[in-house]
Amino acid sequence: MKLLTILAASAISLTTAFIHAQTAASAGVTKVPVTFTGGHDTDPRDRGRPVILIGPALGVTAEIFRDAFSGVRPAGPGRGGPTGEEARANKKVLMNALGKHGITNDRLDEVSNFYRYPPGSRELWQHTEAKANALVKNGAIVGYEIVEGGAGYTTPPTVTVPGVQGPAPKVELAFGKKFETNGSVSAITVVK
Repeated sequence: MKLLTILAASAISLTTAFIHAQTAASAGVTKVPVTFTGGHDTDPRDRGRPVILIGPALGVTAEIFRDAFSGVRPAGPGRGGPTGEEARANKKVLMNALGKHGITNDRLDEVSNFYRYPPGSRELWQHTEAKANALVKNGAIVGYEIVEGGAGYTTPPTVTVPGVQGPAPKVELAFGKKFETNGSVSAITVVK
């Protein structure tokens, strides 16, 4: 019993020391909300489609989806979309290429509809802005904390910190099947 009491007291002392060390390390650090801009560019080969999001949402790479889509024949400009026959032919091409990867017609429709937007408009596919703070100490950025990773980014957005000068950080994105996190900001790193 005495040994357990000594061990418990030691654990409490170590925990208290760790908390004090963390507090001392964070003393003088100010959190400044960052501004995200951009991050929605597309590969010119994709004619405005967010293929970098569509592929991972389907569970394949962007390259596999791009290859599958290369056989699709979209309606020309000003036609108001493909005819029913053209749409069925395009769907057949896609399913022939993607079905072997376990993609169902329903999932293809779900993903296509989620990332659909009016071509040529200034609108974007569905997306959620990221939120983050710069950790500033003595006027310099010492790190970043991501509050919400957002979703729908196709390229790393530009990060600026109002009132603080410094090099642009490195921004990394994560892609996957979940719409809520596909194309999310996964890391922001100080560049030295």
